Parts: sequence; C-alpha cells; structure tokens
Amino acid sequence: MKKVAILANGGDVSGFNAVIRGIVKTAENHGVKCYGIIEGYKGLLENNYIELDSYTNASGIIYKGGSIIGSSTNANVFNYKVEENGQTVYKDLSEICLENVKKDEFDCVFTLGGDGTQKSARDLFLRGMNVIGVPKTIDNDVACTDITFGYNTAVSVATEALDRLHSTGETHHRVMVLEVMGRYAGWIALESAIAGGGDVALIPEIPFDINKVADKIKERIEKGKRFSLVVVAEGAMPKGGEITVQNVRDNGAGVDNTKLGGIGQKVAKALEELTGLEARNTTLGYMQRGGTPTAYDRVLSTKYGAKAMELALQGKFGVLTVLKNGKLDSVSLEDVVGENKTIGAVSGNTKESNLRRVTMDDDLVKTARNIGISLGD
Repeated sequence: MKKVAILANGGDVSGFNAVIRGIVKTAENHGVKCYGIIEGYKGLLENNYIELDSYTNASGIIYKGGSIIGSSTNANVFNYKVEENGQTVYKDLSEICLENVKKDEFDCVFTLGGDGTQKSARDLFLRGMNVIGVPKTIDNDVACTDITFGYNTAVSVATEALDRLHSTGETHHRVMVLEVMGRYAGWIALESAIAGGGDVALIPEIPFDINKVADKIKERIEKGKRFSLVVVAEGAMPKGGEITVQNVRDNGAGVDNTKLGGIGQKVAKALEELTGLEARNTTLGYMQRGGTPTAYDRVLSTKYGAKAMELALQGKFGVLTVLKNGKLDSVSLEDVVGENKTIGAVSGNTKESNLRRVTMDDDLVKTARNIGISLGD
C-alpha cells in the first residue's frame, strides 16, 4: 500500500472534510501517500487529482463544511452524458476510470457518498478496482449502517429552525410548517420533530391523511394551544397521492436528479383551510447541507475515515465502513446495493435499492407516538 485516492460524490454534507482528514492522517502514519480526486466520479473520469497533505491543504479542515476536493452530483461513468455531432448520447466510460487508476498506481480509491455513489463503487470493484466506501448522506438512508455522516448536523439545523419557528407561531397563533430533506426516508423529519417540540411529523414511509393532521391541530386549539409545529419531509405524500416534484433535471441517465419540493406549501395551505389558523411554510433546503459540522459528525467522520484506511491496509476491498451497535465494522458493497445488481446504466435510488428507511417498530416512531406527535395516520 503506497498510494490511495479519495473521491467525494453526491450532494455535499458537513463531515466530508473530516473524513478526508481522517484518511489522510491515518495514511501518513503508515507511510502511505494520499490524493484527492477533484469533483467525484467526474474527476475520476478526467484523471483530475491533487496530492493531499495534513500539514498543508488537508490541514485545519475538520470544522469546515463542504468538500475541499469538490463533489459531483450527476456523474454516472457507466452511462455518461456526452455530446457527439450535436447529439446527446450516453456511453459507458468506466474503462477510462479503471485505466486512470491503474496508470496512476492508486492501490485503493475511497468513495465517500450515498446509495448511488456506492452502487458505482460496487460496479467498479467488480471491474477490478480496489474500492472502500464511506457512508454519506444527510437523509441517513444508506443500508447496513446505523448512521451516516452529515445526518446529525442536518438534524441539528432543522431543530434550531423549529426553535425559531416556535416563538413566531406562538406569538401570531399560526401553524408553522417546516419542510426538510428526506426523499425516501423520514429520519430528519422524525428526529428533528422530537428534538424541536414538533406536534406533527410527516414522513415518506407513512402516507398521511391531512384531516388527521388537522384533527391534531384542532385538539391543541381546544386545549388552549393556538399554534402548532408541523415537520414535513420533502418525500412525504398524502394517502393515494404521489410525491411532490419541483422539476426533473436531465443530468445523465441512471442518476436520480429529480428535484423534490413543494409538499410543505401544500400542507400549509390545506391546514389553513381546515383549521382556521393562518399557516406558513418554511423550506429549509440547502441550509441543512452546509456549514460547520456538529461535534458528533466530526468524531463520526474521523472514525469512518480512520477505519476506511485501516481496512485498506488490511487489504479488505469492495466493502463499506459501517457503524453497527456502536462498533465500527465493514460490510460487502453487494449487501449495500441490495437487489440493484445490474452493472452499468442504473445508479442508485431505485425501487431495488437497499435503502434504510424508517420502520414502524423503530424507537423513534414509538417515542413520537408516545409523546403525542401525529404522524398523519
């Protein structure tokens, strides 16, 4: 083990840099040189990278949000969008990535990302590349691990927003709706609702009945509480309805770039009509992604980075670093991708993907119900 490369891919989260730092420092302690691939899989394809050093460009980054080596959200190298003769076509360019890694003599490539990123990592591993994944996503929906880095910071930001909305709602007797991220999993909505004193939490796993939500708010009004806090995951949907899509972006076949958004406004409008209280929606959006990571995420990210490098030194490739029952471990990327087995065109976030969703027996669900939070059912 002489040279390793780090690749950050997908939407940015707080903790990217702490993982990078953890890998670099552990590598240096074992005489291994580290390189950062610029802008994720796009950089892997273009062979664009820089050397990383904990005394220079990888120094003082543990508290910084974002990624010092950038990230890509639309690069599926197995089905890459290119222009030929004025026409858009999609090509499998993965062989170029494999040749780049071989030519650069990287002994391992660390893939920091979520379901889509790890699906491509698994596909590249099957084609002969030594890869080790690190689970990243604020949605906390990567399979086989208890928690992803970036999630805790997102929950903390959402909780602070609820704290601020609480005082406004109470002052003006309003229903304050907060739309948070969570495409297919409602972890952020559920945990921030509990932490921030929310009265309702609507998540993708439980299609909601807006009348049941209104009943909860009316019940509070009858008891003298003329305001309520409603947390809505962007992927929440009404019973018999569908998710609310803001737009669909053509950024490459096989990459899930459908932009969700708008369900919070719909819920606010409906609740205003049903309850008689004024309702206002706040969409938190990218505020959840950026900025300084929490202490928890800094430690978790460092642990993941150090563990990933440890696995590389042991020659354990084709795996994802995970946290299970409080202990660092690793699982096969085959287990992570679930039934999404096809190599190539299909990336992550498909119906076959092994995403980690909220289950009805989860302690967060039980706690929410016990303290009277309505889940819309």
